[in-house]
Amino acid sequence: MVQLQQVASDLDCPVVVKYEVFNPGGSSKDRPALKMILEAEAEGLLRPGGTIIEPTSGNTGVGLAIVAAQRGYKCIFVVTDKVGVEKVDLLRAYGAEVVVCPVAVAPED
Repeated sequence: MVQLQQVASDLDCPVVVKYEVFNPGGSSKDRPALKMILEAEAEGLLRPGGTIIEPTSGNTGVGLAIVAAQRGYKCIFVVTDKVGVEKVDLLRAYGAEVVVCPVAVAPED
């Protein structure tokens, strides 16, 4: 939380905001990723050494990859070949396996 001084200078109350860039992955999806993993652990759905499989390359995926690495889980992300190489590289940098699938595939394949 960050208190805004300049914006609130004419107000009689403090203005406080969440500054998500301070999160480990730099996004607002880090907290939900942590919560999902903690709840899965608490419910016995995710056990030590387990694997998380997720079809995403977005900020939720980055958050999951960070938390999974910290807590000792394997993470596999399935993405399309339309995803930028920098996103794939970022997920891999956090230790995730990334499976890239082609978009232009006939339905029967």
